[in-house]
Amino acid sequence: MGIPDEDIARVRAATDIVALIGEHAALKRQGRRWVGLCPFHGEKTPSFSVNAEEGFYYCFGCQAKGDAITFVREVEHLDFADAVRRLADRAGITIREDAAAGKDSRQRARLLEVMERAAEWYHQRLVGSADAGPARDYLRSRGYDGEVVRRYRLGWAPDEWDALCRALGLDEDLADQSGLGFVNRRGRLQDAFRGRILFPICDPGGRPVALGGRILPGSTDPAKYKNSKETAVYSKRRVLYGLNWAKDDIVKTGEVVVCEGYTDVIGFAEAGVPRAVATCGTALADEHVRMLRNFATRIVLAFDADSAGQSAAGRFYEWERRFELDVAVAALPEGADPADLARRDPDALRAAVEGARPFLRFRVERVLAAADLSSPEGRARAADAALEAVAEHPDDLVRDQYVMQVAEACHLEPASLRDRLERIRRGEGRQRPTDSRDRGQHQAGHRSPARSGGQAGPGRGEVTVPGGDGDESWVRDPDEVGGDEDSGPAGGRRGSARARSPLGATVDLRPGLEALRLAIHRPEEMTDRLEAELFPEGLQRQAFAALVEADDLHQAIDGAPPPVAELLVRLAVEEPVGDAEGVRVQLVREAARREIAELVRLVRADPTTAAAGARTVAAVRTVLEELDDPVAAVAAADRLVAWLSGRNDVARPGDAV
Repeated sequence: MGIPDEDIARVRAATDIVALIGEHAALKRQGRRWVGLCPFHGEKTPSFSVNAEEGFYYCFGCQAKGDAITFVREVEHLDFADAVRRLADRAGITIREDAAAGKDSRQRARLLEVMERAAEWYHQRLVGSADAGPARDYLRSRGYDGEVVRRYRLGWAPDEWDALCRALGLDEDLADQSGLGFVNRRGRLQDAFRGRILFPICDPGGRPVALGGRILPGSTDPAKYKNSKETAVYSKRRVLYGLNWAKDDIVKTGEVVVCEGYTDVIGFAEAGVPRAVATCGTALADEHVRMLRNFATRIVLAFDADSAGQSAAGRFYEWERRFELDVAVAALPEGADPADLARRDPDALRAAVEGARPFLRFRVERVLAAADLSSPEGRARAADAALEAVAEHPDDLVRDQYVMQVAEACHLEPASLRDRLERIRRGEGRQRPTDSRDRGQHQAGHRSPARSGGQAGPGRGEVTVPGGDGDESWVRDPDEVGGDEDSGPAGGRRGSARARSPLGATVDLRPGLEALRLAIHRPEEMTDRLEAELFPEGLQRQAFAALVEADDLHQAIDGAPPPVAELLVRLAVEEPVGDAEGVRVQLVREAARREIAELVRLVRADPTTAAAGARTVAAVRTVLEELDDPVAAVAAADRLVAWLSGRNDVARPGDAV
């Protein structure tokens, strides 16, 4: 059997969609909604909105939409059932299904549970075990007091064969699948970590998924650092150490610092820069950058980026273009380790981050600083080396500005350097750089990705975004009659009304759409006072029918055709800004006007109905005038709704309607 509907409903109700999405993207409260940069496409202006009460999200840029289950499916590439199981595990809910179903999900939950137990066991071993004395002494020598040890849940792996496996009762399969142990050559189960200080590596939600271990000084183990192997819950290319602790400050500042080691992350935090993360024994990868882009628009590299030379330049520039972010480099003192610098001179570490420079500027300045500029020959060699770096940048305007800087520093004519730069870009006459850090890194004939032209998507044209609680500047067509079908987020036809949202974009305030928003967000004020006949033909009427026929919004969306479901999700994340009674009156007025126009058309087609049609039109227009009277408006609207829905025939003024 499948997962019962009631279990799916329980999982949805138990899932905090803001917390769930917040593990993958930065969200900020805006009125009653949460907004941020979309995790599904690159953008600089927030167009992603979340309705925490109803549990829906919608992106007004790329139209990604759905609930918590949809989000997990998209982010983790799961089918529906596995996404439900994943959220059930997260919420601690037991769902009913076949014993054979959900094997992967149960295995993942089992691994997360054993990793949590292992992290806690290692932590308690460090805090209270006698054999962890040397580890505690070492940590104190690095400036790590008890508060730091507890905050980062540091642990100690004793130098024993199978202490953890025995303590946790792990069998061979679970030890291997979790990366906590293995069967050695003697056929004996052995702990993966021995004689090491351990750093739990957590997912963005703070759950341990892996471990990183550092040897103590004097150890004969040649591997200073050791990481868990990849498992079903841990991928080195998708997990960054410290993100669970750093993400709040990353969101606050819009900047993330990327370093190389666990102790670097802790050092940055202790120095007052709590937005550092570290790769786990691998180079910074596309997957890392894509994830970080959901939290910040600026990445500061706090490792020896210059040592990567041209082999890294293309990747950095491509990230800037593809993910619409800025990549900068913190110029640390030569040979300085962020963790050591945090202890010796935290002010210098903070200054390095605050003064981080664009990657190309960093490289050019490093080349020129290392060069001998006292002689013509030295200046020529420096210019050549600097131009080698400049040539890698894909933007011709950026390249030309650096040509000017190199020309000034080397006392050379910009025109000659521009010609030299073009020859380098064609792969002609390349010179070996004077900066030893760049030697061996150049690749003849290498071409970096060209910068693309204009970007499509968010920011192009008018985008609908959720409204807020502040004052709104309404803009109405003075000839507004209404009756157009919903034509999408912007609603650029005649008959539209728009309000300025807190994010600076527009919210479509046509009465039909605003009535649907109110029916979704404040049903007690609106739903029972509307009829399907009030809405123009098309999506709006279908959306209202879906709301009326369903028990709740989730059921309405699940049972609606795709265009109707998309409209309902979009309206669910938009903030209603109209007064319920005022919106209803406007909706009724426009529906009555449409009906009058239809009566006129019918009379013209059949003159024998002229007299009756004239009486009806006169009666309706009389009541329409009453809509302008605040005292009579409610009763007049009720009479028109009854007429439009067929509950009241029109015969003559005062007799009907």
